[in-house]
Amino acid sequence: MTKIIGLTGGIGSGKTTIAKYFESKGIPVYIADIEAKKIMDSNLVIGKVVDAFGMDLLENDKINRAKLSAVVFNNPEKLARLNAIIHPEVKIHFMDWVEKHKNFPIVIKETAILFESGTYKDCDKIILVTAPKEVRIQRVMERDNITKDAVKARMSNQWEDDKKMQLSDFVIQNIHLQEATNTADKIISALKNQ
Repeated sequence: MTKIIGLTGGIGSGKTTIAKYFESKGIPVYIADIEAKKIMDSNLVIGKVVDAFGMDLLENDKINRAKLSAVVFNNPEKLARLNAIIHPEVKIHFMDWVEKHKNFPIVIKETAILFESGTYKDCDKIILVTAPKEVRIQRVMERDNITKDAVKARMSNQWEDDKKMQLSDFVIQNIHLQEATNTADKIISALKNQ
């Protein structure tokens, strides 16, 4: 049976880089953020989002993501309502994807909010990608061309690494890429031998 490996890490930890490395090793990787964005464009989800948050979010028959972000960003109740629409749809899509990859011994689900969403409970093992907070802040400032305060605001919606570590089976320190990929190789070996 295919093992589902959760791959997570806070913003700027480099989890997507590590996900791509696993993919380069022939392991199927599901990038939940990318898939969730595609699901947001489905008529079913558009209808549910409009019902929950209003018609003014529609633009050319699609959800204006910037407007939606502004509505939910600093409002935990509205964010929870949005997540209650999106997460079940992503879960269904992911399980269909796993079925299509059932001939692989392991598959990876990469998501920033693995713990926050509760979907870590559906994983056989969990890999956490970490980096020092200042390194992560710098990476995101450069990547997204935003201020330090904006990065910290995003970080405030995610669990701290020490809390995530308690629920993780493996940790990859991603400061230097070569060291991080060496650790990833050891994890792949451990997973395939279990």
